[in-house]
Amino acid sequence: MGKPGGLFDLENHFAFYGAYHSNPINIFIHTLFVWPIFFTSLVLFYFTPTICDLSQSGILPSGFNHVLVFNYGFLFALIYGLFYVVLDKKAGSLAALICLACWVGATFVAAHLGYSLAWKVVLAAQLFCWTGQFIGHGVFEKRAPALLDNLVQAFLMAPFFVLLEVLQSLFGYEPYPGFHARVKAKIEAEIKEWKDKKQKKNS
Repeated sequence: MGKPGGLFDLENHFAFYGAYHSNPINIFIHTLFVWPIFFTSLVLFYFTPTICDLSQSGILPSGFNHVLVFNYGFLFALIYGLFYVVLDKKAGSLAALICLACWVGATFVAAHLGYSLAWKVVLAAQLFCWTGQFIGHGVFEKRAPALLDNLVQAFLMAPFFVLLEVLQSLFGYEPYPGFHARVKAKIEAEIKEWKDKKQKKNS
């Protein structure tokens, strides 16, 4: 069964985000661009202050001490990963592993580029990815992004939403029996309500 309403209600989270991403082309665009946005954000987070210094502990292999830095980037990825695991243990665990892999990859990229080049690469990548997503909403979805209505929920759910979409499309995965049917009904109801409001506003 689904979790109760609130912060950890996957059904409501997914329905909220899905109502803004019902067009297949828009969903595909987000599938391509959401995780790169997450990854490049972690590249910049590499240059934040260290939370825990393990350079003298001997825990990390030689040569990794100054690369895998436990800073705000690690904390950022950890929060996302834990949140997804709580939402759904199976898909959430996969999402958490991807978050961890993104953090590791981003730290190596950032350490190699250095700050003066890294922020330029990140800026270019973020502009490209965000532009693609706004085109997806404006041209195909014809609805403003979810972040304009709920910034935190949109940013938190975006990576997990596209992962669940891929798992559902390729493997028919759902967190529990009946999940997608209930979510689909909620999405259709929300979209109908939005269209009705829009029609009344324009009339």
